[in-house]
Amino acid sequence: MAENEKVEKVAAEKKADKAEKAKTKKPSVFSKIAAWFRGVRAELKKIVWTSPKVVRANTIMVLVVIVIFAVATGLVDAIFNQFIYVLGLLI
Repeated sequence: MAENEKVEKVAAEKKADKAEKAKTKKPSVFSKIAAWFRGVRAELKKIVWTSPKVVRANTIMVLVVIVIFAVATGLVDAIFNQFIYVLGLLI
């Protein structure tokens, strides 16, 4: 009889362990979301942000390059347009 009690006790402990593992095995949706936000916050702390002065200088440089390419594209378009117009007059 003592052996049966020991076996039953061990079986009950195993069931309790399995139930406890099952509970801790799958985290809830809210804990997953909270972990995701903690991860995002940790990654944002690692970022080396540039100074506003550098950002402003880079922005101005990009805008100047865009204007230069827009003017160059417009000139090439005007030249081709005139070329096509002259070709139309010849035909």
